[in-house]
Amino acid sequence: MMRAGRSGAGFGSLLASLSPAARQVAGRRYWLVPLLPLLWPILLYVLQFTSQDSSGYSSASAQGLLLGLPLSAIGVFLGIRVIAGEIDRRTLEIAYTVPGGAYRIWTSKLVAAALLLALATLLLAAAVFVLLTDFPLEALYSAYQTALLFLVLATGFGALFKGGISGALATAAVLIVAFVFSQLPFSPFWSPLFEPWKDATVLQASWIKNRIGYLLLIGVLTALAFSRAERREKMLGH
Repeated sequence: MMRAGRSGAGFGSLLASLSPAARQVAGRRYWLVPLLPLLWPILLYVLQFTSQDSSGYSSASAQGLLLGLPLSAIGVFLGIRVIAGEIDRRTLEIAYTVPGGAYRIWTSKLVAAALLLALATLLLAAAVFVLLTDFPLEALYSAYQTALLFLVLATGFGALFKGGISGALATAAVLIVAFVFSQLPFSPFWSPLFEPWKDATVLQASWIKNRIGYLLLIGVLTALAFSRAERREKMLGH
């Protein structure tokens, strides 16, 4: 009973910290962040009518270009502010004095950022479906997981380079490379719809392998980012 009570108290503490954590990673008007990706499908929808190419977008482009790319950009923005935001605001030393360890702050921020990304994913998916094209549910999940990947990658690079700008540039470089090679199975933006001529069973297996691999990578990157951030002397040194 005592162990269950402590678990419940810890979960309640995490929930209570999500709102201030969201303000720290996304600003006072953090509720506007999930609306930002909507500008992307609206822009593409307008460009369809102003360009001579009226072919539109296919379902294959949904996971990467239409969903994954804008969501990953938001993920980079939020991830940079998880740890590097404390460095840029010169409040990192204060974070180390929080009871229970600074990792509780990082965890609250990451959870808050993941929830903002989840809401952004749902809103963006609705806009893409209405304005541009339909897509399978697996594309929706893949786009969200890819955004989480760049969220934690930006968090790690922000801690590694001890600054928001340098961390964002490093993450943006990885994002660009991953998107350029999006039609190759090792890319987080890869979709089975890029290779419709292959057997459906083989494609499904490749998709599962890709998603599980990047899910494990997200866990590893999160652990590495927290490990780096916990090295107080290294983080506070110049």
